[in-house]
Amino acid sequence: MGTLNRFLSAVFDLVLRPFEGLPPLASLLPLSVLFTVFALLVFKWTSNQTALDRVKRRIQAGIFEIRLFNDDMGSILRSQIDILGQVGKQLALTLVPLLWMLVPFAIVIPQLQFRYGYSGLDPGERTLLEVRMRSEDGSERVDPARPKPDLRLEAPAGVEVETEGLWIPLEREMVWRLAGREPGIHELRLLDGSGFETTKTVVVSDRLVRRSPIKVGAGDWLRQIAYPAEPPLPADGPIESIEVAYREADVNLLGWRTHWLIAFLVLTIVLAFALRGPMGVTF
Repeated sequence: MGTLNRFLSAVFDLVLRPFEGLPPLASLLPLSVLFTVFALLVFKWTSNQTALDRVKRRIQAGIFEIRLFNDDMGSILRSQIDILGQVGKQLALTLVPLLWMLVPFAIVIPQLQFRYGYSGLDPGERTLLEVRMRSEDGSERVDPARPKPDLRLEAPAGVEVETEGLWIPLEREMVWRLAGREPGIHELRLLDGSGFETTKTVVVSDRLVRRSPIKVGAGDWLRQIAYPAEPPLPADGPIESIEVAYREADVNLLGWRTHWLIAFLVLTIVLAFALRGPMGVTF
């Protein structure tokens, strides 16, 4: 999973690099076009287009029959029942292609979330770094008497560590307060007395770059799917996860400020209806 995530992250970094200094919508729109074209092709190849076209014509015929015999309650009722049956068939015929599209959707959305869903720190802005330790016996048990871990944080010049690590035994967490100082993508280092070492990125920038709020462990493959932006922590290491508290971001969709995913879905739906005719897709 880690290898796949690194490959996909590198691909998205390469594709989106020309848009780094532009407003989010400048890159979100062409991405929506690419995703819509791909989704329509998948739908076309995995669905029974002949059956969908036949169902669509039956629905249109039922609507026309209702308008034509609007004074005959029996005919209207039969047409309505037939339309409902055809709609059910249409939903059943679209189920398989929709399941196929879940795979690329599950790959694309997390990658875009780390570029559009969070705001980087501004110079002078503060945030928290939260390091969750593994339990000593490998379970979820919490030991309130557990001593403070021998964990040290090192930061480059672009990030200032403003506090000593605060140990919260009931959460198994070490917490530091950080402040962004210089724009850039900075790498923190975490070390302990046993020789263990790992890193965590912190972004001080408003440009369209990859921001990783959480770095998870290699043994948790479900969270690796949800948080693929950084290589996972070693499964046998003392740290379970590392989190940087970024602010959530939004995008400007024609004067409407909203979450990027809503804007992406709106654009994709509009484009799907606009392109289905030229691409010969029935749904």
